[in-house]
Amino acid sequence: MARKLRNVVLVDDNETTSFLNNRLLSRLNVADQVHTFSKADQAFQFLWGENPADNPSKDVPELVFVDLKMPGMDGFEFLKLYNELPASSREKTVMAVLTTSMHAADTARVAQYEGVEYLAKPLTEEKMQKLLEKRFVNN
Repeated sequence: MARKLRNVVLVDDNETTSFLNNRLLSRLNVADQVHTFSKADQAFQFLWGENPADNPSKDVPELVFVDLKMPGMDGFEFLKLYNELPASSREKTVMAVLTTSMHAADTARVAQYEGVEYLAKPLTEEKMQKLLEKRFVNN
């Protein structure tokens, strides 16, 4: 069984999706805290600040779900910024794309980022359990 996570972050502009995902995570009791953001730039700022290299000890999330298609900063831009973080910051966080897009071009773009999980919406108990077992068992 995977351990309980300290914090999980949901980044999705769809309020209904965020509500349902938050409810699922609460029901599964997988995290002490779940933070929800409708804007990717606000989420990134909250998580890693203006200059992440200056604050590597910040309490970073263990798991971040990000949607690809959002107004303003989209999921691809979020991944690009995440990928530019120091390795010491990236290794503390599992990044997971949670999207309706199964388009080959999108999956190929996400595959450029090492270690990023790609999940199709909706998030389900089964998908969450598989992700936890894959990335958080015995960590």
